[in-house]
Amino acid sequence: MSNEPRRALVTGSSSGIGLALAQRLLQDGWQVTGFDKAPAPQAHPAFLPVQVDLCDAAATRQATHTTLGSGPVHALLHAAGVLRVGPLGTLNSTDGALMWALHVQALAQLADLLVPAMQAAGHGRVLLIGSRVARGMAGRSQYAATKAALVALARSWAAEVVASGVTVNVISPAATATAMLDDPARQQARPRVPPLGRLIQPQEIAALAAFLLSPDAAAITGQDIQVCGGASL
Repeated sequence: MSNEPRRALVTGSSSGIGLALAQRLLQDGWQVTGFDKAPAPQAHPAFLPVQVDLCDAAATRQATHTTLGSGPVHALLHAAGVLRVGPLGTLNSTDGALMWALHVQALAQLADLLVPAMQAAGHGRVLLIGSRVARGMAGRSQYAATKAALVALARSWAAEVVASGVTVNVISPAATATAMLDDPARQQARPRVPPLGRLIQPQEIAALAAFLLSPDAAAITGQDIQVCGGASL
């Protein structure tokens, strides 16, 4: 990679894990464009907030093309997410469609627009924020299905681009201390505290992300890495 500035696109950058990712990248010297439906809570000379509804394919395409007009994107981090819960007998198709559109379809669109240029350049990083719930959890089937899809996409894309210097990985945390835990839509499904005895902190996920974006992680691709506080033991 040349001496050009490292540029990353982070989705869900206004809060939670996405905000922690954006802050860590800025700390590490990246230029960051943040895609989020909500206004940005931070100001930084190297941070460009873009308010966009990622469930709107046309708006997402336009925002991405505008971003690319300012220069290449070297890393895509997809952290935008929403959680809706419900057991069999109460499944809501609108909730399911929302999660699929935000977690999966928006990601596929972004990757389709950004990753081929990374391949052509011979370097790039794609990092997806998954969930431990992808392995299955009662009452969260629709959410689990969308997060499991991220792993399938990551492994498939990693196989496509492995020889080009581009890596694709998933970080799957256990319950994390974000505003999502306070969403009224999930008050009947409280988070499971990991055996560690506390929730995962967004900064811990961002620290792992920083390594996966680094040259030292060039041989790590197609992986679903658990940040689980012992939940998988």
